[in-house]
Amino acid sequence: MNYKDALIIKLKTYKREDIIITDHAQTQAIFRGIDFDEIKENIINPKRLYYAKKQAAEKENEEKYDCYFDYGKKQCQRYILVVNGKCIVCTVIKINRRWQSLIEKNAKI
Repeated sequence: MNYKDALIIKLKTYKREDIIITDHAQTQAIFRGIDFDEIKENIINPKRLYYAKKQAAEKENEEKYDCYFDYGKKQCQRYILVVNGKCIVCTVIKINRRWQSLIEKNAKI
């Protein structure tokens, strides 16, 4: 199930200072050449959000999402986000291949 629309509503409530990028996500972003401002912009203005899948969260008051932000048919950015009082970016991945078919076969869009 695609949680994109529900997640967009939640993400639009956050401000830049509400977004926390974990040490792991920072390391991955630097390694993959993704700018921190770009990550925060994608979250507060989620116009590129293409697909969001809900995952099991560790704590009861959290929601965890596997998110794909569209940059064209050959590139996207994948974030693992935990949403509670703040928006925590756990992981950042840049995917440089045909990714839409991977999503479309696992979800009805």
